[in-house]
Amino acid sequence: MTLGEKVKQLGNHANGVSRVGLPSYEWWSEALHGVSNQGPGVQFTKEIPSATNFPTVILTAASFNQSLWKTIGQAVSTEARAMHNQGHGGLTYWSPTMNVVRDPRWGRITETPGEDPFLVGTYAVNYVRGLQDIEEEEEEEESNKPPNYYYKDLNSRPLKVSACCKHYTAYDVDNWNGVQRYSYNAKVSQQDIVETFNRPFEMCIRDGDVSSIMCSYNSVNGIPTCADPKLLKETIRDEWGLHGYIVSDCDSIQTMVANHKFLGDGYEDASAQAMRAGMDLNCGDSYTNYMENATLSGKVKEGDIDKALNNLYVVLMRLGFFDGSSPSLRSIGPESVCSDEHIELSAEAAREGIVLLKNDNNTLPLDHNKFKNIAVIGPHANATTTMIGTYVGIPCKITSPLDALSEFAASLTYAKGCDGVQCKNDSLIFPAMEAAKNADATIIIVGLDTSIEQEGLDRIDLNLPGYQEQLIKQVSDVSKGPVILMVMSAGGVDISFAKSDSKIPAILWAGYPGEEGGRAIADVVFGKYNPGGKLPITWYTNDYITKLPMTSMPLRPVDELGYPGRTYKFFNGSTVYPFGYGLSYTQFNYKIVRAHRSVNVKLNKYQHCRRLDYLDDAGRPLCESVLIDDLDCSTTEYEYELEVEVQNVGTMDGDDVLILYSVPPAGIVGTHSKQVIGFQRVFVPAGESKNLKFTFNACKSLFLVEKNSYKLLPSGAHTILIGNESTSLPLQVDFTVTAVEESKND
Repeated sequence: MTLGEKVKQLGNHANGVSRVGLPSYEWWSEALHGVSNQGPGVQFTKEIPSATNFPTVILTAASFNQSLWKTIGQAVSTEARAMHNQGHGGLTYWSPTMNVVRDPRWGRITETPGEDPFLVGTYAVNYVRGLQDIEEEEEEEESNKPPNYYYKDLNSRPLKVSACCKHYTAYDVDNWNGVQRYSYNAKVSQQDIVETFNRPFEMCIRDGDVSSIMCSYNSVNGIPTCADPKLLKETIRDEWGLHGYIVSDCDSIQTMVANHKFLGDGYEDASAQAMRAGMDLNCGDSYTNYMENATLSGKVKEGDIDKALNNLYVVLMRLGFFDGSSPSLRSIGPESVCSDEHIELSAEAAREGIVLLKNDNNTLPLDHNKFKNIAVIGPHANATTTMIGTYVGIPCKITSPLDALSEFAASLTYAKGCDGVQCKNDSLIFPAMEAAKNADATIIIVGLDTSIEQEGLDRIDLNLPGYQEQLIKQVSDVSKGPVILMVMSAGGVDISFAKSDSKIPAILWAGYPGEEGGRAIADVVFGKYNPGGKLPITWYTNDYITKLPMTSMPLRPVDELGYPGRTYKFFNGSTVYPFGYGLSYTQFNYKIVRAHRSVNVKLNKYQHCRRLDYLDDAGRPLCESVLIDDLDCSTTEYEYELEVEVQNVGTMDGDDVLILYSVPPAGIVGTHSKQVIGFQRVFVPAGESKNLKFTFNACKSLFLVEKNSYKLLPSGAHTILIGNESTSLPLQVDFTVTAVEESKND
């Protein structure tokens, strides 16, 4: 190809070169929680008029079910392949979104897996593997193996479709008090970069072998992410080993010029900066319009363009774009889209994600034989498109809560209570009160929608909008029977008033539950399904937002400014509901069956001990910590195991989510209070028990990141917290030093 032909392949719409037989290609397709026509790569037609819409990511993440996440990815990639085979869809999907939720006001919480970096990374790895892996390429019993188990050269690994982990990095301000994502400069410590913001992306590349990373609009410490060679070339490609391409958010080069005004560059210089930094593909037309002149003027080498094209077209080769895919992929047809299996999977994902927040006196589940006359009230009682969230296509069908609940109730009365989710007047509250007066039970469904939280729109507070709180209070005051409050939202909502109100004995959170959300809600309310979801984010009280601006990036408290910490790892104030919270219709107990009580690491003479800041010098171990990069963490020396018996001591079958945390040794200054190290979801029949086995690597589960951003393994007494923290296990980490004179703290 000539230089002019090459640069025309560097935008999301690659023109192709007919004279050499290179077809055109549209790189931009979306599949956040189902195949979407948000990007130009997908078109719904008569052959395939719709696609399965799964719950939004924040609700699916609440299931804490890794196999579910991968199965959804497989279903989505099957539907994407079917569309491609019909000529109406691409093969490169810019999903998932995997930014850590740092602030409860962020508008894009609906797209993300939550506030814990390990949870976010684990979700991304499973969803990416579901999208990319070709099932028949793996032996069933080895399906949990990493990609490099099957392929020594990951650049030759076939792909079902290509996934993209976005938005890299420290991206979580969209539009707050006039601060726009297009010009925002995130001032972030290297400690927070390593510990929180970059960790999920590293997992996505190293463990998920994702084939694309998208750099974000914002700057990090004064440099736009798409123009930062340290973030792109040095970290993504050289350190983490990306096998694929790096793409801009659309159009990040334009924001560099018009909004960041980075170095005063025009479009040629900004395009050159991005290319030299390692950005291969520009969503937009800056590369295609300006890269040729930038190259001719010596700002970019043509060899850099060749490398970018190589990264791009190797991915298309792995997808079979040029020489055809495997017969199993080519045979996927329209019948695989909106299949009964996929629709049921959407319903199951919603059921598994729904979180029971309150259930006084075992109010739920409702017995449909006893509660025959039901009042269903609220702006989301008859929700349809609200449930499917953002980054959506055309759903196969939508089952509203009202329709699904009506199948359980002998008689159902519906009252809006609000004219829309903004609920700007109270004129409809009185009819809702009248409906509740005569009902055996009242279900109030309230919350938020995309007019309040979405891309480009951060929240101004954590309250229910308008008169929704008044609606809830007035209806519950006059209700004849028990009141069940259902909240649809992505971010947390301050419902402290309802939590403490004895007239509201039951509360559920349903996120945005997808096209079968109504059916899932009804199944949970009437006991056809026992909820087991856990909150993937902290629900703060509304006064949290008065304590610090959204633009304060540190995760740790900023004592000199009076700013509290962020996320469960660093916030120690009161909450409405904490991260990991969720009840069940039954009760679970935990018993440690078998566990390692210590990890003993033998250091050689080249592995030096490092100092940590301690509150009390008297508590210092002889060797406080070791740099993880100095350890061979792949050996069994660093492994420890734990087996926990989960006992269902209640009267109803149900799922339990067991979350394990590690707590660092006491007295270390400035570290996290605890961090998630593992989780499993398990079904346990009433009166029975099941054992869950965990194998951990000390380097990955017990590390801390000190202020200079080094990852350290501290010695001393760690604690493993099990589930609701009523059960814990001490774990001693000791270093045996071969030469005392070389083990002194440096």
